[in-house]
Amino acid sequence: MTTPIIFDTDPGVDDAQAIAIALAHPDIELLGLTTTYGNVDIATATHNALLLSELAGQSIPVAQGAAAPLVKPKHPAPAHIHGANGLGNIELPAVSGQPDPRSAAQFIVDTINARPGEVTLVAVGPLGNLAAALQLDPGIVERVKQVVIMGGSIREGGNVTPVAEANMFNDPHAASRALTAGWPLVMVGLDATHRCVLSPADMDTIAAGQGRLGEVLKGSYGFYRDFYQQALGIDGCCPHDSCALAWLMAPQLFTSARGYLTVVTDGDAEGQTIFAPEGRDFIDARWARTPPVEVCLNADGPAVVSWIVDTLK
Repeated sequence: MTTPIIFDTDPGVDDAQAIAIALAHPDIELLGLTTTYGNVDIATATHNALLLSELAGQSIPVAQGAAAPLVKPKHPAPAHIHGANGLGNIELPAVSGQPDPRSAAQFIVDTINARPGEVTLVAVGPLGNLAAALQLDPGIVERVKQVVIMGGSIREGGNVTPVAEANMFNDPHAASRALTAGWPLVMVGLDATHRCVLSPADMDTIAAGQGRLGEVLKGSYGFYRDFYQQALGIDGCCPHDSCALAWLMAPQLFTSARGYLTVVTDGDAEGQTIFAPEGRDFIDARWARTPPVEVCLNADGPAVVSWIVDTLK
């Protein structure tokens, strides 16, 4: 049995690594890529999604989505992390394909409704496309099999503010909508992804197994690695977005808990994800007002990295 997924993405160096996994894993059926701004602007995100699937020799539908946040002003793309082109500023080949004529939100709605109870939605960027799909058809909450979101942070602190992870900070209103919609949801955040470090030797192994796509993965990795050496003092990178797929296919590598999530949408703490564990009483019932979800609180980092490398080698 394969796992059919839609991969919602803002590629992005670590997105590219995750897209390679979605394309390569024998038990994943990649139904489509939907794109959002975030690591890059929306046009670049769509270009990169098309390119990566073409380099893998596959024809995957790519539907373009959110270009800006729902409410707040758009922040500049983090070119110092991913490069101006999202892939470490390396030279990239031309793209021959064209995006799907539907919006990302419409693609999500159509795909879930065509296969009710089967499709898992994996989102690794700002969550505007999920919020828009919920607006188009609230009934997908009952028809999606599962939603796996890479983002947020519970105990780890933030990576773009002291308390907020980048995807949540980029569009906290969309995050609030998506995380509290009531669909079966798992959040894989910095508490898990910061336990995982993809080393240069790991990337060499991946590149050797991935042909033309491997050349892009390795080239973009160098730029990303330089950022992590400066930011976290590690020799490698955290493969954030790949961790969402690792959880989906190998959840035993993670420690998780059920409870209630809220997202701060305004003020100094905007983008912060607040988690109230199920079964724990607090002074006010407000912390349990949202539907229960599952949140990853830790990961076996070396085992997750081994899973990533084994998938791609």
